[in-house]
Amino acid sequence: MEKLGIMICGHGSRSKTAEQEFGLLARGLKRRFPETPVEYGFLEYSAPNIHMGLDKLRDAGVDHIVAVPGMLFAATHAKNDIPSVLTTYQEKHQHLKVSYGRELALHPEMIAAFEARILQALGRDHVHPGDLYNTMLVVVGRGTSDTYANAEAAKLTRIVTENLGFGWSETVYSGVTFPSVGKGLEMALNLGYKEIVVAPYFLFSGKLIDRIYNYVDRVALTAPGVNFFKAHYLADQDHVINTFIERIEEAKIGQLNEDFDLMKSFKMRLQRGEVDVHHHHAEYKPEAASHDNQGTIEHDHGHGHDHGHGHDHGHGHDHGHGHDHGHSHDHGHSHGVYKHIGHPNGPRTMIDQGVCGCFMSQIPQHIVDEQRDILAKLSG
Repeated sequence: MEKLGIMICGHGSRSKTAEQEFGLLARGLKRRFPETPVEYGFLEYSAPNIHMGLDKLRDAGVDHIVAVPGMLFAATHAKNDIPSVLTTYQEKHQHLKVSYGRELALHPEMIAAFEARILQALGRDHVHPGDLYNTMLVVVGRGTSDTYANAEAAKLTRIVTENLGFGWSETVYSGVTFPSVGKGLEMALNLGYKEIVVAPYFLFSGKLIDRIYNYVDRVALTAPGVNFFKAHYLADQDHVINTFIERIEEAKIGQLNEDFDLMKSFKMRLQRGEVDVHHHHAEYKPEAASHDNQGTIEHDHGHGHDHGHGHDHGHGHDHGHGHDHGHSHDHGHSHGVYKHIGHPNGPRTMIDQGVCGCFMSQIPQHIVDEQRDILAKLSG
């Protein structure tokens, strides 16, 4: 008789809080599947890595592993990196059956989880039509060079705006694309709303969440007549765990719509030579964690393994220090250059603000210089 095991695949973070929160989510799933081995692992930065989790399931006698990405939207980690790790592992252990589910996406339970955080920020448990007509909603998405992932964040904004009845709404992004959080909030003030809810659509904590809240505080100082409400990130709400359960069940019985079959899509692109099976991920090494950085640096990737296509993370990594941009970070893989990297309302607005990430290294030096000239004139 087939023995089933469940594998939750995350990206990983140098933020210990985010790492611990992912573990809490995994424990929540274990409570829902008391008779089934449940493990989790990360692509990078954190232990256990995905291989470690898969090994634990195999050691427990599992012969059918159902793996799901712990990610909000399907960008390169969910589309390429995790399938690559799973494919490599299955090739080494051919007796294993490995099924791969889809991302969390805009499942009704995820929308309910997000709306719960927004209402919580407002100190409400429900709203009636008209209650929020004088309030603006600003949704913060992760930001990616994948147009469709960015569009999903914008779609979420529209759904929540209509469901709760906000007077106006905007979508901003924490990295790679536009508008950036700071620029978007500055523009939001021009609309004249005296109440603005800023809601990050992120699963867990991390330096990006800290950065988002810091932007809110900074903009709030310039607008003393405006009340800002900072919503909490999603975390391990029952709504989120319920969505994971549905994704697990879909993958277990092979009930995936072809449009959402990430493994099938990966293997088709692999055959066409559009992607590679790469091995630099899932290589967490304890000695690396104790390096000079002492776990303070996280990376805000805007790179891609999709031969020219970029991607994002559904959670945050960014450097906790500031330095010049126009440099490169060697992560052992190529960085797909985002075509709008120089957009006037995009990442260039983060130059000299202590933000460092791989996507920032894509900004050409002439744009860095131009942006600094703009800032000098504004401050002068």
